[in-house]
Amino acid sequence: MSPTASDGAPLDVIATSLRRERARTGLSLTEVAKRAGIAKSTLSQLESGTGNPSVETIWALCVALDIPFSRVVEPERPRVQVIRSGSGPTVFAEHADYACTLLSSCPPGARRDVYLIRAEPGKPRLSDPHTSGIVEHIVLSAGRAKVGPREEPVELLPGDYICYPGDVPHIFEALEPGTYGVEIAEYT
Repeated sequence: MSPTASDGAPLDVIATSLRRERARTGLSLTEVAKRAGIAKSTLSQLESGTGNPSVETIWALCVALDIPFSRVVEPERPRVQVIRSGSGPTVFAEHADYACTLLSSCPPGARRDVYLIRAEPGKPRLSDPHTSGIVEHIVLSAGRAKVGPREEPVELLPGDYICYPGDVPHIFEALEPGTYGVEIAEYT
């Protein structure tokens, strides 16, 4: 069994993806680390399959490499795909009780990823801006949450939908236990 990032995405998948994407861009380890605002040693560890990256670190690397989050955490999958509840590549927030599970990455010809978001009351998930032009769509499935741009979050109830720019600081704050929803990240 392969080691995982907090029992989620396999570290070997993250390592392989980061090496592939950095090579694709032609950027040095130093340059990618600088753009992501992380230590060069941290990126080196991640590319070698060690370390324990948080969702914030992976997002920062995706912004630095100008790629969707899914391209780093998702292994290749068969054409027909079923992800059972409680499984799938999951990454956890560093400062909030928040988990993001990739359900479907962007297929060729499309520019979107689909995630299951789970959060509990406490510290909110404060997200820095993602790649330029990204739009986030969320349908809340259970619980209650404040979601959207940090300056104007909106309270959502089950079945509510929100769409907002993901390239500005934004928030997901669970207001009830067992809060979860589906997020679609759309890359323009």
